[in-house]
Amino acid sequence: MAKAAKTLFECTACGATSPKWLGRCPSCGGWSTLEETRAARTPSSTRGGPGARAAELPIALTDVQMDDADRFSTGLGELDRVLGGGVVRGGVTLLGGDPGIGKSTLILQALASVAAQGKRVLYVTAEESAAQVALRARRLGMSANVMLLATTELDDVHASLDAERYDVAVIDSIQTVRSSALESAAGSVAQLREVAASLTGAAKRGGPALFLIGHVTKEGSLAGPKVLEHLVDTVLAFEGDPTHSYRILRTTKNRFGPSHELGVFEMAREGLREVQDASSVFIAERPVRAAGSVVVPTAQGSRPLLVEVQALVAPALYGAPRRVATGIDANRLAVLLAVLQRKAGVHVLDQDVFASAAGGARVDEPAVDLALCAAVVSSLRDRPLAMEVVVLGEVGLAGELRAVTRPALRLREAKRLGFTRAVLPRADVARLSADEREGIDLMPAATLEDALQALF
Repeated sequence: MAKAAKTLFECTACGATSPKWLGRCPSCGGWSTLEETRAARTPSSTRGGPGARAAELPIALTDVQMDDADRFSTGLGELDRVLGGGVVRGGVTLLGGDPGIGKSTLILQALASVAAQGKRVLYVTAEESAAQVALRARRLGMSANVMLLATTELDDVHASLDAERYDVAVIDSIQTVRSSALESAAGSVAQLREVAASLTGAAKRGGPALFLIGHVTKEGSLAGPKVLEHLVDTVLAFEGDPTHSYRILRTTKNRFGPSHELGVFEMAREGLREVQDASSVFIAERPVRAAGSVVVPTAQGSRPLLVEVQALVAPALYGAPRRVATGIDANRLAVLLAVLQRKAGVHVLDQDVFASAAGGARVDEPAVDLALCAAVVSSLRDRPLAMEVVVLGEVGLAGELRAVTRPALRLREAKRLGFTRAVLPRADVARLSADEREGIDLMPAATLEDALQALF
């Protein structure tokens, strides 16, 4: 058995080290800041010594040989979209999501499609048994030749990768794989850093395209040290409300393509199905002439998406007014309510306000500000907006409306789905060409108060 490497405990606040774990850092006094880490190895040779490694010499940027990234399709168009056009050989992708959201199902379906193309794929299951994975594959109707390895040891994974040249390998999940070089339990900060760095290095040395499936914290961010996101090439977030059938795959980092791309899937009995026309899905159940309902055209990456924003305003009967937001930034909602009261004369700070993005969607771009304000005012006054109008624009603290990105793309999607009127910032209207203005009645506004007057 390989000898365990020496470990130290490093303070995440000041960087001080200790040979053993302490509840309080002796250097900065921080509590519970010491995390286990691997001790740096002593160099085996000195500079210029007999065993010294030949140093890499710098070369001119223009002399670097550029090879096109070796891409191939996963067989799932929505997954290819968020990856920037497909899987890159040697690329490392970190996929995170809530438990039961469908991460393993998505990856298994992608592996089946890749294997059907004649490529060799490896699925390492460290959480479930081989029988459990086989049962899921049978339920999904998979018949492709996917190699399966059930282990929690990093050495076993490396042995499999060295013994066979795979095109794609999946580690499910990275938090349950451990390295024998460290004595700490799987999932600790030191283990995560060691396992991720080791697997990433193997992929970069001519290995397969690597997918690391990770857990998320209760706040929704990827569990483990932030260094994991810096080690990998692509970070994907699989989101969705478990009570809804739709799932959203979102890119937050991509070295091989555009970030902030978005793919939409529907969870069905036979697995995940791609949703090509996502805008129609998210507004399909919009109530007819209901107060507090507003449609906003968002732009997620290169894809426009129409989302219904809803708000409900009710008298605050018990103490301080409540602010509840689902799929929308709650802090941004609080700011917009203050702007409505101070800059538009809408007295809403003494009311309970509940806001959500319908259908399990999540919108976090500034372009939704005006639509959220309109939904709040619509609910407060019990006056529904016209069904054919869309609203978009960023609201500043002074009550001004600021331009949003790619207004033409957003309006084109709104026109495709039958919307004929749009309230948007005046600066965006000035950026539109004559062709882009055709087919939709534009109502420009410079301030939040002007926009509310146009809507109501």
